[in-house]
Amino acid sequence: MKSRLFAALSAGTLLTCGLTGCSFLGMGGGGPVTLKLVAADYGTTADTSSQKYWSHLAKQFEAANPKIKVDVQVFSWSDIDGKVADMVKAGHAPDLVQTGGFADKVAAGQLYPASDVLSIDTQTNFLDSFNRAGNVLGTQYGIPFAASSRTFFYNKAIFRQAGITQPPATWDDLKNDAALIKAKVPGVTPYALPLGPEEAQAETSIWTMSGGSGITDAAGVYSLDSQQNVDTFNWLKQNLVDAHLTYPDPGKVNRQNAFTDFANGKVAMLNGHPTLLQQAHQGNVDFGTAPIPVKNAQIKPVSLGVADWMMAYSANGHRNEIRTFLSFAFNKDNTTKFDQQYNLLPVTQDGLAAMTAGGQNPELKPFLDALPNASFYPFGDPAWDTVSGRIKTEIGKAVQGDPKPVLSDLQNFAVDEAKSKRPQ
Repeated sequence: MKSRLFAALSAGTLLTCGLTGCSFLGMGGGGPVTLKLVAADYGTTADTSSQKYWSHLAKQFEAANPKIKVDVQVFSWSDIDGKVADMVKAGHAPDLVQTGGFADKVAAGQLYPASDVLSIDTQTNFLDSFNRAGNVLGTQYGIPFAASSRTFFYNKAIFRQAGITQPPATWDDLKNDAALIKAKVPGVTPYALPLGPEEAQAETSIWTMSGGSGITDAAGVYSLDSQQNVDTFNWLKQNLVDAHLTYPDPGKVNRQNAFTDFANGKVAMLNGHPTLLQQAHQGNVDFGTAPIPVKNAQIKPVSLGVADWMMAYSANGHRNEIRTFLSFAFNKDNTTKFDQQYNLLPVTQDGLAAMTAGGQNPELKPFLDALPNASFYPFGDPAWDTVSGRIKTEIGKAVQGDPKPVLSDLQNFAVDEAKSKRPQ
């Protein structure tokens, strides 16, 4: 890092720092450089659109860095990847993109390594688990931007009606509690198992981890058809689906449907992320949160971490200007404002400290506590997007019949995709 900095200085670049961050100003003068930033929209209306956040941030940045302009475009999650691909194909690559994945861009040779566009202070401020999740073959390209984690939600009122005094800690506890709820609280789905195409990869990750395995093994190799995973889906089929303690066909149930049912008092238990807190309050649900139940006491507590990413494209050669902007964008006040506005969790150490100082945000504490040690999707695999898509459409079949062939087919697909998209 130091050698790159000294090389930049010797090439005629001055580093200036102030209260608003560091700026890299070329000695040769000339007009301003324009950075093109494309970001995903976390809002649901024009008033809550992320466009407002980024436009305001860009104006503040430009006031402090008059030689760098920032052109902001915000697209919906369903459109952003296609829009960026079109820009790149047309020869108009953006400089920065904030969205959900990065590994396929690395395989295509489109991105700067994170160390090229982050100051030492910015890079070391990220939580280590997120920096590791941003790696591709040992080099970090994904720059963590915002996060979420998962924990277990339960309806306290339904638990009281069923005579249950504490949340389940193991799968057997969950099964027994679900059976009591079915017997004593008719009309309620005891446990929501959303394995539908919206986000089945999340519920799959949680259950496979809590069963002692995962979508990938410790070395990052796909392990979808491991014996532990086969056992996990057999357990789900026999103890929840066949026993009518969850939805009749989980493969058709999306996460948002499960969240809505919980917020309406129609579901007793499920795994959720922080946005469910607001929904549950709006539905006047008396709820609690607890660690995700595991197969047995020998398995350590688990939590799924989900991250969205910033990535820096190299096509325009704006490395120094990108570094200047990211130093500003990842200022604690800016990141905290964004996280609080959109019910997201911090990816930085100072952001985590700010959100937990003085015992504030007690409802977020289980999610915040899980972040430093959370497990993630295999973000660094260029094939993950397509593998995730296949899991979303196929995994529901694993709780309707024999899970072995379903998981084997998914494993074979994942391995083939990983080989075909591996950087050469």
